[in-house]
Amino acid sequence: MKLAGFNFTKINAEKIKDNFKDLKIETKINIEDLKEIKSNLIKSKESFLTIKFQYGIDYKPEIANIEFKGNILLAVDQKKAKDILRDWKDKKISEEFRMVIFNLILKKSNIKSLQLEEEINLPAHFRLPMINGLQKDKK
Repeated sequence: MKLAGFNFTKINAEKIKDNFKDLKIETKINIEDLKEIKSNLIKSKESFLTIKFQYGIDYKPEIANIEFKGNILLAVDQKKAKDILRDWKDKKISEEFRMVIFNLILKKSNIKSLQLEEEINLPAHFRLPMINGLQKDKK
């Protein structure tokens, strides 16, 4: 499986209030559609699948939200693509394929969401690595 394309079609960030008391942050990923792209222009032994997704971060209670919608284009082995499309008829995705898709979405969306959080003064939606003071060797 190879990533052939990724783009956002919607980016929305809204800060409703500055009071972060009782802050809870929830994230969600939703696969809205999955289909094969057929073209006479593309000569390949692989099939191309396009995936529409939605990724959201909710700062609760009604503090802020960030929303992304977008598309992923994957080059997939033809046999594997048939299996994926067959499963999708019942709106199901194999665990292996779901992990690949979700990791792509998280990789791209988390970078963009950190930029938006910084711009509208929201805390990061996940714990960032920090360096603590150096510890002296205990002997």
